[in-house]
Amino acid sequence: MTLGLLILRVVMGLTLAAHGSQKLFGSFEGPGRAGTTGMFTKLGFRWPAAMALMAGAAEFFGGLLFAAGLLTPFAAIALIVVMLNAIITAHWPKGFFVTAGGYEYNLAIIAIATAVSAMGPGTVSLDNALGIAGTLSGEWWAPIVLVAAGVISIATTTLGREHSMLSGHPAA
Repeated sequence: MTLGLLILRVVMGLTLAAHGSQKLFGSFEGPGRAGTTGMFTKLGFRWPAAMALMAGAAEFFGGLLFAAGLLTPFAAIALIVVMLNAIITAHWPKGFFVTAGGYEYNLAIIAIATAVSAMGPGTVSLDNALGIAGTLSGEWWAPIVLVAAGVISIATTTLGREHSMLSGHPAA
């Protein structure tokens, strides 16, 4: 199980860190801060530049922490918030399948992050090396991670967006 958790954490964490680096730095042919700010503007966020920075940072730093197995449930919360926000603001109306722009990829990330929070990061992790893996893992972390991420996501997608965008229809 140790090797399996290590592979899962590292691949998923570094994949999301790469996505975050696209948003923050324009790495890997990504949009960078300006392009990501434009995306958040189109999605109706009140402070699109701040949201671009927060989403990019959550993916980048959350992904790195998740890959390293450091503060694992908090890294999971950061990643899940970004995925929930993406589902709520962009993917839900397009259905399940990613081929149509749907939310299946986001849901898979949410499931992985939640599962690793419940199982713990494994013995090959910084949480374990620091002696905090026992405190920061256990099945009870799964609902804590999901509820915390859900509350943050609801706050950012409702309070953080223009009211006209909440219905999915921008003001004319």
